[in-house]
Amino acid sequence: MPLYDFLSGAVATGFLVCCLFFLRYWRRTGDSLFIYFALAFALLGFGEGMFTLANVQSEHRVTIFLIRLAAFGIIIFAIARTNRRRA
Repeated sequence: MPLYDFLSGAVATGFLVCCLFFLRYWRRTGDSLFIYFALAFALLGFGEGMFTLANVQSEHRVTIFLIRLAAFGIIIFAIARTNRRRA
């Protein structure tokens, strides 16, 4: 499945580029929301890369999905923390 591997690598690269953008915004503003988003996108990129590089079978994908769950948990935490701080 070379096309699937190529597209998965492109998605992982996109996540890591988003991580770099959020790191740049964090350096400019110092807002902790951006560092949390950068961490979440780094985790998403790492998880997507693991799908491609590890070539895991379907029954072992649960551990990789936990990485995605952690990334979305970080995003939810960051948004809630920012909204609570501004209220």
